[in-house]
Amino acid sequence: MFGTQEVVEQDGALKSTSEPIWRVEVDRMNSDVWSQLLGLFDDGNIYQTWSYGAVRWGRKNLSHLVLKRKDEVVAIAQLRIVRPANLNFGMAYLRWGPLCRRHGMSGDLEVAEHLMRALQEEYVSKRKLLLKILPNAFEGSDRAEFFQRAFSKFMQEPFTPENTYRTFVLDLEPSIEQLRRKLDKKWRNQLARAEKNGLKIVMGTGTDEYRTFCEMYRQMRDRKPFETSVNIEEFAEIQANLPEAQRMQVLICRQNDVPVAGIVASPMGDSAIYLLGATSDDGLTAKGSYLLQWTLIQWLKEKGVRWYDLGGIDPDKNPGVYHFKRGLSGTDIRQLTPFTSCTNTLSSAVVKAGLALDRTIRDFRLKTAFR
Repeated sequence: MFGTQEVVEQDGALKSTSEPIWRVEVDRMNSDVWSQLLGLFDDGNIYQTWSYGAVRWGRKNLSHLVLKRKDEVVAIAQLRIVRPANLNFGMAYLRWGPLCRRHGMSGDLEVAEHLMRALQEEYVSKRKLLLKILPNAFEGSDRAEFFQRAFSKFMQEPFTPENTYRTFVLDLEPSIEQLRRKLDKKWRNQLARAEKNGLKIVMGTGTDEYRTFCEMYRQMRDRKPFETSVNIEEFAEIQANLPEAQRMQVLICRQNDVPVAGIVASPMGDSAIYLLGATSDDGLTAKGSYLLQWTLIQWLKEKGVRWYDLGGIDPDKNPGVYHFKRGLSGTDIRQLTPFTSCTNTLSSAVVKAGLALDRTIRDFRLKTAFR
């Protein structure tokens, strides 16, 4: 709780109230309450859902912080706590947050600055952890400038191959006709071919759609192994635990009633994120991926989603996916690198050593897997 007090006029004189304007609540809500709070924010995303955190990191490793101004929730943050054997060092990791843009409102720098102090006080000062914040913001955007100003006292990591998330972001504000005209000519021609192939798109959030997608994904992995950290079974569990309003959308493309391609995307707040895509052995010539993406774009526009993040790109390691996504004519952009803060030398040293070891093990596994 912050000590800031509100000054009010009473009987012609200015007096301070006894209640602080700003309040901080930590780990005082359940999954249902957290999901309701998440629905208040335009910058909400799947990585800040209770389900993602509990499945990916473990429920006991989560922490939830809420900032209130005059009893109104103005910012929230879900963090992963990494503390070996409950020792007095470790890391608090905030992925794609904090969330501080209520629906229809612009960023409030005062809110962000109070939130920065609350995060620092709870996780750096009180818990003696290294605090690492990966914001949901891309270089050159208003949101990026907002976070850079709010977290100016933190250290920001330089761009490296390990911490750089590069993607295409498509602005969905133009009309659907304008968006189609902006498509790369070859991409637009492939879409036209797909539309003549007698394809049918089925869209849903249920387990049946996701199981169908998983079968095509496994066929694709068997056909052409590729580097990935994605666990499709984890996403199945996340989907099952998400409230209906926050579930991922699964689109299946069928030809002659046979599944030939599928995509999984997460629409939340003012943005959507492309998460997974697959083509079955039967769908290599159907061009279903083009029709799937275009169908999703039309659906997102109908739902009022403003931005579509097409997922990570790597022109060198995965040129085929890069060229496919580039054809949608989004903006080639990088996510901001993490902000960090730490006063515990042991936490800082242990976390950095652990991250370096993790990268080494991951690189070794990837190299040996594709020999």
